[in-house]
Amino acid sequence: MNLVYAAVAFLLALLLIMAGATRVGAWLIERRHPPVGSFATVNGTRLHHVHVPAGAGADLPPLVFVHGASGNLLDQMLPFRPLLEGRADMLFVDRPGHGWSGRGPATNDTPAGQAETIAALMDSYGIERAIIVGHSFAGAVLGAFGVLRPERVAGLLFLAPASHPWPGGGTSWYYDLSETPLIGRLFTETLAWPGGVMRLDAATACVFAPNPVPDNYARDAAIRLVLRPAAFRANARDVAGLFDFVEKLAPRYGEIGAPTVVITGDRDTVVYEEIHSAGLARDIPGAELLWVENLGHKPDWIATGLAIAAVEKLSGMDRDLQAAARQLESRIAADAYGPMEACADGPPTPAPALQQ
Repeated sequence: MNLVYAAVAFLLALLLIMAGATRVGAWLIERRHPPVGSFATVNGTRLHHVHVPAGAGADLPPLVFVHGASGNLLDQMLPFRPLLEGRADMLFVDRPGHGWSGRGPATNDTPAGQAETIAALMDSYGIERAIIVGHSFAGAVLGAFGVLRPERVAGLLFLAPASHPWPGGGTSWYYDLSETPLIGRLFTETLAWPGGVMRLDAATACVFAPNPVPDNYARDAAIRLVLRPAAFRANARDVAGLFDFVEKLAPRYGEIGAPTVVITGDRDTVVYEEIHSAGLARDIPGAELLWVENLGHKPDWIATGLAIAAVEKLSGMDRDLQAAARQLESRIAADAYGPMEACADGPPTPAPALQQ
């Protein structure tokens, strides 16, 4: 019996040590990655964001950028702001619960609720309609904007989106574990931070693969902010609930009337491009699909120029996006970075028939 007591005491002491280490780790992360923007409380949510006013010679409508899972506003702002500053009124936002934004009310647990909260932030800056740019998980947020708040949308640009139900509806085990009552809380308060730190470089390489990870990407984009317990739980709640949400919303994509462009790669190891991107091109009337060979899950960073050309076309400018996509393919054709054999990727996905 004494051995049992000793084992329990040891386990409790270990959990306390790991919880303390996690708190210190979270504090260090916040010290290294402080807020870079402003705060506004809308829809009961304290949102961290960066607003970049349009210049005198602006030639584009307002742009709203929405980041994906495990990210924050820097993931979109770093590649796009330097190339677009002055051309448009731009709004970069930490989605509820991510970066430095509070999670807010339970309505923010769905992409539709997050779209409503972002629309309320747009109101704060007098942005009535915008071209909305979204990466990965944000594909569901853009879908919610297009279906539920079409009056706020001047155009939609989906980048490697998640938008449709996928086979099995499964996600990574740690998302489901984090959502488990009690055990999930214990996990995020003790193991998520050290485990995430150990896996961060490999996971980042898989997200970009086969394309190279930009120098100092994880540091500059403050990716470790997601390893804080509250942010980790918010991210897990988003991802764990995504399947049920898109299963209900996807049948309504045919209602979207906004001009739409979808940019995807055939080597995406994070989402099924043949389901999500091809599905959007099939379901949204008039949507243009840019299917780029040898591109991974990060067109916001690897295909930034193509994405900007898509924004220009969505705003009414004459742009040959298919030709621009072929030029990008030539530039990245030799990319073979990252541990592709460990990134759950199969052979390159053939372009869907609707685009051939």
